[in-house]
Amino acid sequence: MQASLRLLNKRRFLPLFITQLLGAFNDNLFKNAMVLFVVYSVYNDERSETWFSALATGIFILPFFLLSALSGQLADQRDKAVIIRYVKAAEIVIMLVGAAGLALIWSGIAIHSLAIPLLLCALFAMGVHSTFFGPIKYAILPQHLHDDEVLGGTGLVEAGTYIAILAGTILAGIIPVEVAAIGIVITAAVGYAAGREVPPAPSLLSRQPIDFHIIRSSVALVRGTMHIRRLYLAIMAISFFWAVGSILFIQFPPLVKNVLTADKAVASLFLAIFSVGIAIGSIAINRLLKGHVSARYGPASVIGMGLCIVAFHIVCDLWAPSPDGARLSLEGFLAHPLALALSACLLGVATFGGMFVVPLYAFLTTTVEKCEAARTVAANNIVNSGAMVLGSVFAIGLSVAGMSVVNQLLLVAALCLPCAWIAWTLHKACD
Repeated sequence: MQASLRLLNKRRFLPLFITQLLGAFNDNLFKNAMVLFVVYSVYNDERSETWFSALATGIFILPFFLLSALSGQLADQRDKAVIIRYVKAAEIVIMLVGAAGLALIWSGIAIHSLAIPLLLCALFAMGVHSTFFGPIKYAILPQHLHDDEVLGGTGLVEAGTYIAILAGTILAGIIPVEVAAIGIVITAAVGYAAGREVPPAPSLLSRQPIDFHIIRSSVALVRGTMHIRRLYLAIMAISFFWAVGSILFIQFPPLVKNVLTADKAVASLFLAIFSVGIAIGSIAINRLLKGHVSARYGPASVIGMGLCIVAFHIVCDLWAPSPDGARLSLEGFLAHPLALALSACLLGVATFGGMFVVPLYAFLTTTVEKCEAARTVAANNIVNSGAMVLGSVFAIGLSVAGMSVVNQLLLVAALCLPCAWIAWTLHKACD
């Protein structure tokens, strides 16, 4: 653990760490400020709230599905540090659009005709931003770090990402939406400044033409990656994990509002607990594996995650809603006799999730040539985003069919079983 933290003193790691941390913070401050405000202030029924939450998730994920092949080609063919600077400059413009949407919705001006479309456009653009930054933040690590530092660096990136998600999620639930509008622009500007300090990471390949045909390049990239058995298994395991994660994140706001009868600060608390758990799991698995990239703890981790989801379902089912119809404040929620059990279940879900997914990301970047790492991560992002979109559609379909969000949790837990089988197969094949 101490060896991993020493990377924070290195210029070959610290600027990248800060840049990705601020990007994740901004994504979540903006997305959650938007979703929570709309769910709590615009819509007033569980189906519409779940629909909007799923729509926002799907719009953010869609660019990963469409543009990951292009982003992977660029990251492997061009200097990764230069791409970071362009991407972070674009973030400032995107957040100006997002801030305008937040200001309009706060003012009550043209909410459905202009404010919400502006917000969704900015969210889509942030998805594009993350699509081009995502492969770089993992693929640059083997280029800047020593072989025995990659797992620790990956764990710190994951932990930092979820700490940033935690901070952005908490702030989105407690600060006024107009303050969030200012904050996202300032954060984008600081992220651009940090990105300029990332050391050069030139391409390790001879320069080749970029295929801008997104469908053809995506099919070629996935086909060229997924035929390798170990990569196929790792990518499928990660994809199942993110399908589960996307459904949970969609369910949280309407579940908190309609089942737990609590306000948006509690919804932020749920997302924050999830983020803390992922960070804990990211660091814990690095300590267990002692720097060795392995899927040996994958099956047990994802089974533990599924059992915690079942326990979470049971506690939600036992929850007694507020009798007078008033929403529980954060203090009222914490005073509820089942609040501690509910929080512990959620923390367990996320901690086991972090323990499961971090070694798999390190596996993707360390079992291929360094010059192919970005494209491997990009292929993973394409499949992951497809799985997350399917998860979003699944959540919408269940809600339209009339299944409550509490009962949906049991189906989410069932998805952990095939995920555990894939992880076990990967472990037996490669460890």
